[in-house]
Amino acid sequence: MKDLKEALKEKKVVMGTKSTLRLLKIGKLKKVYTASNCPENIKDDVSHYAKISNIEVVDLKENNEELGTLCKKSFFISVLGI
Repeated sequence: MKDLKEALKEKKVVMGTKSTLRLLKIGKLKKVYTASNCPENIKDDVSHYAKISNIEVVDLKENNEELGTLCKKSFFISVLGI
């Protein structure tokens, strides 16, 4: 969580499933965070591409609403990449 908060301050966070998966496929991320209530099919895709690129996936205890609030956004966020 500390890494995530630090990355948010530095504005080095990619928000959203499409953007995160796109960067994950080409290996441009260090870590991927998923919300506790992220849909299973998205978690499966994230895990698959993360294994290929050897990128860490962190399952957060926060749900997508709390993750959106943490990122100071007015919408829900299920997947984040750093």
